[in-house]
Amino acid sequence: MSRICELTGKGRQTGHNVSHANNKTKRVFLPNLQNVTLMSESLDRSFRFRVSTHGLRSVEHVGGLDNWLLKQSDTALSPRALKVKRELAKKQVAA
Repeated sequence: MSRICELTGKGRQTGHNVSHANNKTKRVFLPNLQNVTLMSESLDRSFRFRVSTHGLRSVEHVGGLDNWLLKQSDTALSPRALKVKRELAKKQVAA
């Protein structure tokens, strides 16, 4: 399982550890990923995602999973999130 947020696409970054003597060694900065269950109000279902804490705050700020997915572009979303987004779009067209 890759360490990428399924909703925002945030992944690992590389950088350096810098010692007091200014020696630089490579290191990796990983996002703070959490396994969360998010509820879709229009589908009346819950979905499990691996989301960064920054992404989770963003979802709550926008007003929930449904609003977030409809606002977000398809390029950053994971295949599982895209599937949920398509279900939401179908539900809106039917309503």
